Amino acid sequence: MSPEPLPAKHDVSLLDLMGVSFRVGLTSFGGSTAAWIHREIVERRHWLNEDEFMTALTLAQVLPGANPVNLSIYVGSQLRGGMGAAVAAIGMIGPAFVVILMLGFLYASYGNTPVAHAVLAGLAAVGVGMTLSIGVKLSRGVRKPVPVIIAVTMFVTVGVLHWPMIPVVLAITPLSIALDWFMTRKNRA
Repeated sequence: MSPEPLPAKHDVSLLDLMGVSFRVGLTSFGGSTAAWIHREIVERRHWLNEDEFMTALTLAQVLPGANPVNLSIYVGSQLRGGMGAAVAAIGMIGPAFVVILMLGFLYASYGNTPVAHAVLAGLAAVGVGMTLSIGVKLSRGVRKPVPVIIAVTMFVTVGVLHWPMIPVVLAITPLSIALDWFMTRKNRA
């Protein structure tokens, strides 16, 4: 007995899903990919709501692998099941693969020039700006102070002070769980 395919959550065609994934994969860079996916999936097309996107983003960051690919697989599977996940992943990976090959060739030829360094610095600035943009957009719905404190602490320690991320996460995770447990317990009393 074969399993039934997941029903489509929305009337999203595989071609539309491939088009969005392809466009995001082609035009986004680094950490900005989540911001582009949010804009396309939540704001423009309303395929997922904010809570569903936050779930997708959380899972994408926890699972091994590239976060943008994980995010596209989750979105594709929610919208069109296994075939949607495959189409979204191919759409996300394909353009990046080709662009990286071309950039690698260009960097091997022109990587030591000041123009190349300026372009890469500009792209890094765009990635940071888009990441901060999605952070601000998603934080608007947060009503509890603990997640904000944890996020700011992570940003300062890893982003500003350049502490290694794994030890910071290992230290902050139990602290955030304990704080949330304490606040939940306090609110029930």
